[in-house]
Order: sequence, then structure tokens, then C-alpha cells
Amino acid sequence: MTSRFWPRWAATVAAVAAVGVAAGCSGSGDGDGGEGASGDDQTVTFWTPQTTPERLAAQEKIAEAFTAESGIEVEVVPMAGADQDQALATGAASGDVPDVILHASTQTSAWNSQGLLDVEASSAAVDSLGADTFNQHALEAVTVDGSTAAVPSDGWIHVVAYRADLLEEAGVDVPTSVDELAAAATTVKEELGITGMALGTQAGTASATEGIQSIFQSSGCELVTEGDVTIDSPECARAAENFLELRNSSTAGDFDVLSARAAYMNGDAAMLLFSTHILDELAGLDEATPATCAECSDDPAFLAENTEFVTVLDETNPAQYGAILSYGVPTGANTEAAQQYIEYVLGEGYVDTLGVATEGRIPLRNGTPENPTEFIDAWGELGIGPGQERTSVELYGEEFVDDMSAGINAVYLWGMGTDDAALAGLVSSQGVLANQIEPLYSGADPEEVTAAMEQAVSEVQAGL
Repeated sequence: MTSRFWPRWAATVAAVAAVGVAAGCSGSGDGDGGEGASGDDQTVTFWTPQTTPERLAAQEKIAEAFTAESGIEVEVVPMAGADQDQALATGAASGDVPDVILHASTQTSAWNSQGLLDVEASSAAVDSLGADTFNQHALEAVTVDGSTAAVPSDGWIHVVAYRADLLEEAGVDVPTSVDELAAAATTVKEELGITGMALGTQAGTASATEGIQSIFQSSGCELVTEGDVTIDSPECARAAENFLELRNSSTAGDFDVLSARAAYMNGDAAMLLFSTHILDELAGLDEATPATCAECSDDPAFLAENTEFVTVLDETNPAQYGAILSYGVPTGANTEAAQQYIEYVLGEGYVDTLGVATEGRIPLRNGTPENPTEFIDAWGELGIGPGQERTSVELYGEEFVDDMSAGINAVYLWGMGTDDAALAGLVSSQGVLANQIEPLYSGADPEEVTAAMEQAVSEVQAGL
């Protein structure tokens, strides 16, 4: 549905942002963080980063269904993730906060450290729904000091999309590790004369930041362990070697997000590292990003029919790079109504919630105590793409849903759920590793490059 390698939340309405979204803050919270309003006065103000018109309309429809059932009014406020931080801090200072915020896991740790989240309310919602029904990695990502600081909702992961026909033609097996992935990419280039693997490698860019983290994580490399920066470990040096080999499998130079996707959509690359947002585009369901391979003009579904996916690169120690969205309850919110709303959108209204943007909203609550796979199964039957014309199961088969379940249950981000989360978040947002990768391309030893990365990360750590 999107043309993005990672979601970039759309900018919020200018007039709303200009006033710190004062109009979108809770008018019912009493500031005590526990009681909230009661009876007819109960309302929920919900900030969402899903801000496109069609996604906003879908969320408003879900809110209306909740109101019809509970009697609690909901105001859905579009709020870009980049704007939520300042708006929440401003609202907290004035005692005027929203009741529920859908946000990224990196924001959870930052907001919790500032005392901006009502941990008791989120923990109560998770306990009510059943902690065992959630993706355990996602719960770890929002667990701070033993408490659940937010309630995981949905996310996406990096997958390796590959042309099964081209790998067979090149005589290589489907890779099951980063070592095998790099070797397969090289063989494809040598045998077929096309790019083996397309991924973001342009030094200093956001796409390279994600590409590095994705490949390094899947290689068993940790950025930091219990406060010690470990990006210079032997595992990380090996990851750098493989990243270089993958980069050098390109026949078109370094890729950014757009050119990497275009290479695969053109039929000029045998493999692609991308988010699950690629699912509808491969099937020709997004007119804004059509498949342009030679065979696609006669058969728009050609790529979908010939593409398969690796959703977990290391099944022994899975660590798939991705994103986690969670519901947070700010300190001072109407907690009673907020908890009811969260339990609704993760229960009765959950399938509709996932359908807001199916290919980018894979469930982090797998099912219910009675049916442990209810929601991941339902996800496979939801339409994908702008028109939601076809389902994942129709396009890629039942086994694909099982593979995607394994992938999303392996979602991981460096530092998540630990005291190192803030450091990892800064390293990512500042592009520290991507800014250190250029010497690798110029012939520097991988160990020298990861040593330089360690020094750069340690400098960020010293500034915390």
C-alpha cells in the first residue's frame, strides 16, 4: 500500500500542531492518573499516527462502534509520530493530555522515563486481555522495570522477498542465514548478471541505517549489552563482511529505499530486503507503485506468483528488524475509559483495526485464550492494498501466514525492553552506524569499521 521502506508518518494538520494539539487533548481527565470521569462525562481522546484520509476514516468507524457499545465518545486526532513527543510534553505541563496514544516502541521508553505514561493502566489492560495472548517480543519491548508501560498492538518486519524462479536458474538454495544470503546474492550476480540483493546501502541515509541494523541483528550482533557497547564484537565484524558482500552484489551501485524497490519491481534484482509494505505492490494492487518487470505488462500478478519470502533469517536466534506500535495511556488521562477503549480495539474491534493498513499492521496479539491464533489467522484473510481487493492468503497461500506469524513473533530492536533502549534509539535516529559505513566500501577491514562504530556509539552513550 505504501511506497516506503519504513513508515514515515504523514505530517499532522498544521493548525493542530501549531497549538500543541490543545483541541485534541482530553477534556475529561482529572489529572490524577487513576479515576477519570464517570457516567455521561466519559470520553476518550485518541492520538493516532495513521493519518491518511482512508486510514483516519477507518479508525473513526471503529471508534463509532466502540461508542455504540460503551456509550463513551471518542475523538480521533491525527498526530504524526514526530509531533507526538512535543505535544505530549506540552500537554503534560499544562495538565491537559489525551487518553490514548498509538505510538512507536522507542517512544514508550522515552515517555516512561519522563513519567508521562500511566504504567498501571497499561499493565491492567494487558492482564485483562491475557499476557500470554501477546507477542512476547513485543511485550518485552514495552516492559520497563518489570512493568508493562504500553499495550502492543501491531507492527511490521523486514522480509527477504526473492524470485524463486531466478534463484533456481542461478542454482542457489533459499538462504537460511545471513552467510547464505550473502553467498546467494553473489552467485546470482555472477550467474545471471543482475543484482543479487537490493537493499538500502547508501552511506549516511535512513535506508542504510535500517539495512545495517537488519543484517547485523540477524547475524547475532548486538549493539549494546547491559550497558557495554558491543558493536565491535566478532559477530558484528562478520555481519559487516556480509553487508559488504550484499552491497557488492548490486549491478547498479548503492540503493536507497526507492531504487532498491524499483530494482526488484523491474525484474533487475533477484532478492529484496524490504518491509511487509511490499506485499500489495508485488501483486500490482497499488497503482502508485506498479510492477514494471518485462512479464508484468501481460500479467500484473507475475511478481506475486513468482515471489516467496524469508521471514526469519536465523531460526536459532531469530531477531527480525521491524516496528512495534503500542497503545499508551498518559499520566493524568481518563484511565477507566482509556482501558476500555484499548481492550475494545485489541478485542472485538481488533480485526477491523488491523484492516486499517493490513500489510503494515500485523497483529502483536496473536489470539485469545480460547483461540491462540485467532487474530493472525484473521489477518491473512484481510484485503491488502488501497482497494483491499485480494487477501494475503489468496496471493501467497496459507503457509505464508504461518511464516509471517513466525516472523512477527521474532520482531526485535536493539536495546528493547532494557536500560539500553534510549541509547539504541539515539543511535538509530542519528544514523550513527550508517555514517560510519563508507570506509567499508573503500576497502577498510570490517574489524576496523566496527571498531570505529563502537567509538561513535560510545560517544553518544557518554552524552546521555
